[in-house]
Amino acid sequence: MEGESRKPLAIRWVSSTDSPEFTCFTRALSRSSVIGLDAEWKPHRAQQSTFPTVSLLQIACRLASDGSTRRQDESLVFLLDLLAVPLPSIYQLLKDMFGSPDILKLGFRFKQDLVYLSSTFCSQGCDPGFDRVEPFLDITSIYNYLQHKQPGRKTAKEVKSLATICEETLGISLSKELQCSDWSLRPLTEEQKAYAAADAHCLLELFNVFQIKVIKEGNSFHNIKDLGFSHLDLGLKEILKQPYSCDKILRTRYCDAVEIVQATASSEFYLRIPMTRGEISKKSCINTAPMDDTLSQIVRKYGDKIRLKESDRKPKTSRKKGKRKFSEGSVQKERQLESSDDWQGPPPWDLSLGGDGCPKFLCDVMVEGLAKHLRCVGLDAAVPYSKKPGTRDLIEQAHREKRILLTRDAKLLRHEYLLKYQIYRVKSLLKNEQLLEVIETFQLKISEDQLMSRCTKCNGRFIQKPLTTEEAVEAAKGFQVIPNCLFDKNLDFWQCMDCNQLYWEGTQYHNAVQKFIDVCKLNE
Repeated sequence: MEGESRKPLAIRWVSSTDSPEFTCFTRALSRSSVIGLDAEWKPHRAQQSTFPTVSLLQIACRLASDGSTRRQDESLVFLLDLLAVPLPSIYQLLKDMFGSPDILKLGFRFKQDLVYLSSTFCSQGCDPGFDRVEPFLDITSIYNYLQHKQPGRKTAKEVKSLATICEETLGISLSKELQCSDWSLRPLTEEQKAYAAADAHCLLELFNVFQIKVIKEGNSFHNIKDLGFSHLDLGLKEILKQPYSCDKILRTRYCDAVEIVQATASSEFYLRIPMTRGEISKKSCINTAPMDDTLSQIVRKYGDKIRLKESDRKPKTSRKKGKRKFSEGSVQKERQLESSDDWQGPPPWDLSLGGDGCPKFLCDVMVEGLAKHLRCVGLDAAVPYSKKPGTRDLIEQAHREKRILLTRDAKLLRHEYLLKYQIYRVKSLLKNEQLLEVIETFQLKISEDQLMSRCTKCNGRFIQKPLTTEEAVEAAKGFQVIPNCLFDKNLDFWQCMDCNQLYWEGTQYHNAVQKFIDVCKLNE
């Protein structure tokens, strides 16, 4: 995550139950009433016959201090390497954590993660796997609550991504570039670890915003203080002797009665009463303290649960009714399209076709990040006019502007008859690798003086002559803020001719130049 004032995440990599990191993990669980959950696995096809194996489990713990005063900015993120840790050795610990009534679990569409986790542990002899997470709170519910409470703003009907929710609620950018990387490979890069940790930690950040808002608005919870007792340290027998106390207790809910009993118990002994009927479960592997009043009230009012049914444990491989079945020939054609790795034919900018010799690309929404990388090395890379372009829109723009359409959508290759030699399917997942793939496929020549010669914001060209500091200040009025620290450095400023964005050759510029020198291997 990006943010100038944010502290680096405290990340612990857990690859053995004998390690200090694992000891730290179990200790953190005993001090946490709120945790964020996420999981990663190797990308797979939706219609494969088995569930993917979960490679990594991320658990972000919001810690309470030893003095029982919670500091919401104190947190740790644990990355459990499920390919290295023997799964039977942590099965009971995780099962107790998922079911502990003293720990609120946060997640974003976590049911699928739980299905895959359960399958992964079952494959290692931990039968029957995991079947529930309770209490649970989905981040989408938190987002909808925060949006609904803003006057004059309607909650959007479409389901927002986690990155969008973080952007709108926290004002931070959550990069999803590494989402589809191969999480089964070891060792993971530091970038992958940071990405995985951020995905879990942001759940705690979102919950903090939600909790503060709930408390600030003073939601009408039934609190034991509302019963009107001035001496909560009295025993239950003494409380019952107070005038009208019996009527008040009889009118309250069962869960509030539990609070009364817990509040009247001495500080050295807590009488724990199960919140649901049935026998008290066996001793948990996690020795956790009970939730505080505020958190337990939030759980009762907003908490949910995930329960897996037998049907959830089987991959859905059958097609929906009424869906058109492909013939053998069409299936074969699809496979040929997806497996076609070689670029064929001259590109539209080829001089023999009447082109100007300048490579031009159109990156669809699936490779929009690649467009910025192409611009950084001086290549003309446009994006669709619309945020949600249709296939016809992409084809028309590529044809009209004589661009090669770059995509990761194999279905677009069906339209190659409309755009002959103008569609290319990018195979790589990461932007740096995608950039090298395009350069090598189309045999493009990149030189150092081309780097950072285009506007990364709009793809425009820079003015020929650099601006002085005075000219840059005048051009930026009412449009862009130039940091005061740049005025004494005698820097050259460059302005985009299309969107008027100003750039200067500062530290970020030099770092970017060096990065693309290394990526494009210009020093070799």
